[in-house]
Amino acid sequence: MNFSNPKCARLVFLLLSVFAVLGTAEVSCAEKTTYIKFATLAPEGSSWMNEMRKLDKEVQQASGGNVRFKFYPGGVSGDEKDVIRKMRIGQLHAAGFTGVGLGEILPEVRVLDLPFLFDNDKQIERIYETMDGHFARKFEEKGYVLLGWVPVGWIHFFSKYDIKSLDDLKQTKPWMWEGDPLVREAYAVLNVSPFPLSVTDVLMSLQTGIVDTVYSSPLGALALQWSAKTAYMSQVRMGNSTGAVLMTREQFDRVPAEHREPLRAISRKYLKELVRKIQEDNAKSIDVMLKNGLRMGNAPSEAELKKFHEIGAAVRKNLTGKLFPQELLDQVLAHLRETK
Repeated sequence: MNFSNPKCARLVFLLLSVFAVLGTAEVSCAEKTTYIKFATLAPEGSSWMNEMRKLDKEVQQASGGNVRFKFYPGGVSGDEKDVIRKMRIGQLHAAGFTGVGLGEILPEVRVLDLPFLFDNDKQIERIYETMDGHFARKFEEKGYVLLGWVPVGWIHFFSKYDIKSLDDLKQTKPWMWEGDPLVREAYAVLNVSPFPLSVTDVLMSLQTGIVDTVYSSPLGALALQWSAKTAYMSQVRMGNSTGAVLMTREQFDRVPAEHREPLRAISRKYLKELVRKIQEDNAKSIDVMLKNGLRMGNAPSEAELKKFHEIGAAVRKNLTGKLFPQELLDQVLAHLRETK
């Protein structure tokens, strides 16, 4: 092509202009969509992921496709500490956490995980309703938006032995989630030395005999295959494990202003439904595990149950001023006394 020819030069200029416009249009279109990269330990096909996909669908509809989630289920993004690190550098934007992950961000939230704090589901519901505003503000101060609570459920011991007393527990080789200050303190009060491991290393450690006792919700023990490597599920309930979905404030602010409150409202709606489904899944998981050969342990005596509660009170005392302030604990206990 002869670029010295005025007609040729005009043609080249026209073509370059068209390409430039098309390129700009493509970038602008891409920039209209805000992706929320979401990680969870829950596998695909679980109630967690089923509800999250429904949540995503409604968010897309409400935003005209301008806001959508991209999922990383089944622990592909690593343990909860790995996920938090990736959120802090912007590789991930949101995640479902247990109390361990939440506590890495806001230590005082572990007050909800204290052993033998709750007696029944009604008390749990009451605490989450009354304390929601407090914790939402605290997470905001840390740079995170609380999209909703998803408590994991009641925590039992799963062991090769029937744990019905403190002495039974002391004879085991128990696992502890690596870096968890709350469970570390509980075992310290018990004068037991646990084996600290990440969640992803527990199954192999059960298979090789490094540990023989773990703690989990029924759904967690079944989904992670821990129940297949143990013989008993204790009737002792160590506590109720908290859980929530957090999103980085930085990414939340990238969501167009008109879509932020719908995102909050839709998340709250589906996560509340997820709580109900997790409760159902925990009950169903017990049935499945018992049918597959797991045995329900014997109930502890009243005297042994009293000892467990005394351990819980000691842990509570030792962690006050370290993980959470006395004022917060007093507030939680006051709400519990109001709810039988």
